[in-house]
Amino acid sequence: MREPSNVLQVSGLQVKVKTAQGMLPLVHGIDLELKRGHVLGLIGESGCGKSITCQSILQLLDRKTIHVEGSIRLNGRELSELKAEDMRKIRGKEIAMIMQNPMNAFSPVFTIGDQFVETIRTHTALTKKQAYDCAVTSLHDVNLSDPSALMRRYPFQLSGGMLQRVMIAMSMCLRPSVLIADEPTTALDVANQFQVLRQLDRIRSEYGTSILLITHDLGVISEMADEVAVMQQGRIVEKADVYQLFDHPQHTYTKQLLDARLTLPINQQTKELVLS
Repeated sequence: MREPSNVLQVSGLQVKVKTAQGMLPLVHGIDLELKRGHVLGLIGESGCGKSITCQSILQLLDRKTIHVEGSIRLNGRELSELKAEDMRKIRGKEIAMIMQNPMNAFSPVFTIGDQFVETIRTHTALTKKQAYDCAVTSLHDVNLSDPSALMRRYPFQLSGGMLQRVMIAMSMCLRPSVLIADEPTTALDVANQFQVLRQLDRIRSEYGTSILLITHDLGVISEMADEVAVMQQGRIVEKADVYQLFDHPQHTYTKQLLDARLTLPINQQTKELVLS
């Protein structure tokens, strides 16, 4: 049976939050398609609805206060109709997420090893020893030194860049169809940004994982993404191939985002300072 070209298909996604004044719309009719092994970049200013969209896909929003409508299909399976228990079996195994703040993704009272092993055993039939060995191998694969010692440490004993790579290691270990990376390089130094992005590209190239990449960094988008969706005030205002979007943006808002990129004016005096 032929696999669907779109591993993730989001159609007519609407998100509304319950307030004292009634239902307030946050996301308006979002349509997204993520092809197998591709990277889709989602860009837009803070508060435009990027993270809400991703949390809706993963069904992480409080159903008592937030109402979600629309179709979300993963490998042809409709997720919006699943019960919470069934969604928990899919979340983390078939579709995973790297959070913006890695410290929030781990419990401070359990070691990295305890949390890693529990994650693996929740979604597989591996024994504790097999899960431990798998975790150590995965940590080694993301260039974290002395994985066995790292497994005994607590999250607060690791830097932000190390925690990001631990989350990537968990994702690589379970080999999900889709990985959502929400600002994965925020607040990281240049060296750690490079490490994180290199590992994301490795997941895509080696395992065929599709990546939904959310970031404010247009440089990261230009390097990583195959296609780009631009979001403004809860709506997708433009979608295009990454080259088309950067070279020939169509929407006024997209042009404003590209024009807002930081540039370093170079003149003769600047060159002399750099070379000296």
